[in-house]
Amino acid sequence: MSTHLDGNALAGPLAEIFAAEVTACGCRCGACGAAGPIGAAPAYLHGPGAVLRCASCAAVLLVLTETPAGHRLRLGDGVSLIVPELDT
Repeated sequence: MSTHLDGNALAGPLAEIFAAEVTACGCRCGACGAAGPIGAAPAYLHGPGAVLRCASCAAVLLVLTETPAGHRLRLGDGVSLIVPELDT
């Protein structure tokens, strides 16, 4: 008996997350544990992609690149995003 569904089962929760104002979301660094809003982290935009680094230890929080297939978002090792509840 299979106890799993496919990724479509997460459509509702993911739509809620990606509808949030992302710069207001919290972010916890996987390297040092520091936490704060994404909008307060230093952003480096002059490479092949945009890199967001931890303000405390400079570890990579996320990398955003644009490809012909669309945008690619990679979170740094151990990074967690905290998405606030949306007002309905």
